[in-house]
Amino acid sequence: MKPIAIFRHSPTEGSGYFAAFLNEHSVPWVLIRIDEGEAVPFDVREYSGLVFMGGTMSVNDDLPWIPKALALIRDAYAKDIPLLGHCLGGQLMSKALGGVVTKNPVKELGWGRTEVAANAAAREWFGDIRAFDSFHWHGETFSLPQDAVHLLSSAHCANQAFAIGKHLALQCHVEMTESMIREWCQVGAAELAAHAASPAVQSAQAMQDQMHDKLDELHRVADRLYRHWLHGLAN
Repeated sequence: MKPIAIFRHSPTEGSGYFAAFLNEHSVPWVLIRIDEGEAVPFDVREYSGLVFMGGTMSVNDDLPWIPKALALIRDAYAKDIPLLGHCLGGQLMSKALGGVVTKNPVKELGWGRTEVAANAAAREWFGDIRAFDSFHWHGETFSLPQDAVHLLSSAHCANQAFAIGKHLALQCHVEMTESMIREWCQVGAAELAAHAASPAVQSAQAMQDQMHDKLDELHRVADRLYRHWLHGLAN
């Protein structure tokens, strides 16, 4: 099998639980470190799937790699190579495929209930899962591109996920690990303090206190999504 390409855009937003899942299932993967200046590849046919992780930037920023990433996503979509996006990655997918990324009404930081839509595509991806506590860290939101099906929503963000066939874009973070949460709380301390009064923002202490109960459930959701996504991989 050709490897899966995982794109890292910020040093603290790596492959997380997704890499552990791939390793457990003996699926080869390579990490493309955009944050360290590694080039966006030209030929999607080198990979069985493309996975885009989170990042601190906006997809609307004037960064040299963003147009290349958008072009790569469009090429993979045209060639039916599965795409998976987490947060910024989901926003990249939306923009590349005709959607728009705009400011969310509020920043959403920390654990929050996420509701699964009542449609056939959502049942295909989530099975009998109707709601779960996901992890959030974003200030922007995506619209649904043409032919996309809405999958998830939360109280503070209407579009938490969409699918187009075998392609899955997430606004929320299902790839979190304990070490990632601790690191984000540390590097994001100023952001948390600036928005502490918002009902959509948890304290760092609350996030870390709750992760011991909520990470296992989150990983069960991730397992379900990742297994379904693997079924569409190119050979």
